[in-house]
Amino acid sequence: MVTGKAEIRRVRRKEGRKPGGPLRRGWTTGACATAATRAALTALLTGKFPDPVSITLPKGETPAFALARETLGDNYAEAGIVKDAGDDPDVTHGATIIARVRRAGPGTGIGFRAGDGVGTVTKAGLPVPPGEPAINPVPRAMMTKEVETLCAEHGIPADIEITISVPGGEALAQQTWNPRLGILGGISILGTTGIVHPFSCSAWIHSIHRGIDVARAAGLTHVLGATGSTSEAAAQAIYGLPEIALLDMGDFAGGLLKYLRAHPVERLTIAGGFAKLAKLAQGALDLHSGRSQVDMEFLLKHALDAGLNQELSDRIRSANTAQEVLELTRQNGVALAPPIAELARATAKETLRDAPVAVEVIVTGRQGEILARTGFA
Repeated sequence: MVTGKAEIRRVRRKEGRKPGGPLRRGWTTGACATAATRAALTALLTGKFPDPVSITLPKGETPAFALARETLGDNYAEAGIVKDAGDDPDVTHGATIIARVRRAGPGTGIGFRAGDGVGTVTKAGLPVPPGEPAINPVPRAMMTKEVETLCAEHGIPADIEITISVPGGEALAQQTWNPRLGILGGISILGTTGIVHPFSCSAWIHSIHRGIDVARAAGLTHVLGATGSTSEAAAQAIYGLPEIALLDMGDFAGGLLKYLRAHPVERLTIAGGFAKLAKLAQGALDLHSGRSQVDMEFLLKHALDAGLNQELSDRIRSANTAQEVLELTRQNGVALAPPIAELARATAKETLRDAPVAVEVIVTGRQGEILARTGFA
């Protein structure tokens, strides 16, 4: 059975924000896939679809999602949710994220499959290995938690196969970096918090500026600008700064640094993943993937300077991502993150000019481990 609720959700979005009002946040494909999975598995186990269906996001929020699709078949159930990206210009806004669940063989555990419109990873350097569906680790963990919880409640083992599909996803993927990254056949199922924060460059930079103003007004001498929640948490584990010291820099390193040039704070820590900070090291101040790219020749030069064998040059040049380059250098005993951190710090200092701001750069891995730290000197 397919309901008509998708159209209702689309109409509501058009009516959502008044001109000049606050930007409305939305939900990631990962959150939608998780909610669809919970709804489908509930129906498989009870014969009834919960609508709306609620899930728990990584930070504890419990949003509810209306179903746009419900199908109950022989040993499988399927639920679909129309993605609402809020006021973010997301290419997947309005796409239907469908989860089909079925019982798998004893002892097989929870497995993930790429259905129509969901890509498959074909190159190294991404969060999931080649051959796997392009469903990132956090959405996998969210779906796994919901499945394990439901199965435990019904006293059955969590041997469940989950297939995620997105009708029209292959066409949507052409508007993303997926083809270039070797993710073929569709979009990726993404998200680290489950929430899409509206992407307005001016609004985001404005919020960074106001954050600096608040920190200065409170007399803080140390602020932290991080590219994301993982790097922020890693730096916070070192410093334990007050919440108002945490500037949600995101991709806008330039917006942060240029404002601090005119409104200095004594110490600034910049924390981020290797790829983002490699762009800063190259001199880019906008770290968004659509507006700056990692230069593999740049990484190769500094890898060779750090002691990498010249014979690996071609592998660096043909690498799919900065992460792949990082892993290749680490496997060969070369520490590439420290020189990248120093170069990123140099870009930051150059942008700050003569402002009395001491800068430190921390490069973090995907699990929040610290790969390099320059210190303030």
